[in-house]
Amino acid sequence: MTGRPTPWPGEPATEEHAEHTPPEPATDDGADGAAPRERLAEAVDASDAPDVVFALSRHGRRTVYAGGTAPAPDVPREDLRYEIGSASKTFTALLLTRLIRRGVLTGGEAAATCLDPGRTAGPHPVTLAHLITHTSGLPALPADFLRRGLPAWRTNPYARYPAERLTDTFLSHGPRHRPGTRWHYSNYGVSVLGHAIAASTGIAWEDLITGQVLRALGLRGTALRAEGPGTDAVGHRKDGRTPVPPFDAGGFQAAGAVRSTPDDLLTFLGAHLDPARSPAAGALRAVRVPVLRRGLGRRHVHTVGWFRHPTDGGPMYFHSGATLGQQAFLGFRPDTDTALAAVCTRRFRARDPFIATAYALLAQG
Repeated sequence: MTGRPTPWPGEPATEEHAEHTPPEPATDDGADGAAPRERLAEAVDASDAPDVVFALSRHGRRTVYAGGTAPAPDVPREDLRYEIGSASKTFTALLLTRLIRRGVLTGGEAAATCLDPGRTAGPHPVTLAHLITHTSGLPALPADFLRRGLPAWRTNPYARYPAERLTDTFLSHGPRHRPGTRWHYSNYGVSVLGHAIAASTGIAWEDLITGQVLRALGLRGTALRAEGPGTDAVGHRKDGRTPVPPFDAGGFQAAGAVRSTPDDLLTFLGAHLDPARSPAAGALRAVRVPVLRRGLGRRHVHTVGWFRHPTDGGPMYFHSGATLGQQAFLGFRPDTDTALAAVCTRRFRARDPFIATAYALLAQG
């Protein structure tokens, strides 16, 4: 790969390449769990969705509360897999960081050269680091995405934009702004990143995520494709009544393909709270380090994959996500040793209470 330096900080660490079996989590079912359960029950009721699960871990003790406006499904809500949409980017960020720390990549590679090795990078290339930090200069979606996705806008517009078209579009059209000069959230950019990583390593993105993240962290209830009723939660439109088909990410896998159980999501977050117990310890520490600031007074802090906001006791890290029928919120606070995973089966709507409720719950500690 190129000789460019790693474009973000992180203490060097040696990572073992072994599958990790996480310890069995404690469950908060006793009297001490009454207060957390009451808070989670209030959050579920406030979310106003057919199926809702709030899963909280504090000092390793887990409290899960499920409910919703729809009749309870045959399979307990907390046992289903939920589409986490853009929160999938935290998985992709951890993958890239692991590969960088293992010396497979540096993060400074030009994405265009990864995808087309015969291409000259140029003086200001879009690098892998630009793509994961939303500083690539790319728009949120390709310019022709709306036109191609419109016939399936209410069902699966992303499925109409396959991987080959996404990479061809990137290689044919330059960024709107010079890379590294502006922050602009981009599903397009992180999706290009997934394909660039796969091209650089010669390994499919699905296989990389499965081996380097899912197996490494013991996430056996997490997948990249829907399996069907009884395994996957069913999403709904904004009305909370009309079901939608399972989300198909098309060429945007790295930005939104992950679906997972609440329990697995807590395990994923728990690894970020306690990196030392994981074979990905160095990468888990590195993705918590701030890499850029933006906004008035540079108050908005970002790490590799996470938004980072201050609280009274210390920073909280979070990322939300949404598909055409589901929403998710993932977050953790090292100062209180708290993690929160929240999912629901209703499409985001104006003044939606779900994400705000989840954010407030984590911010309260």
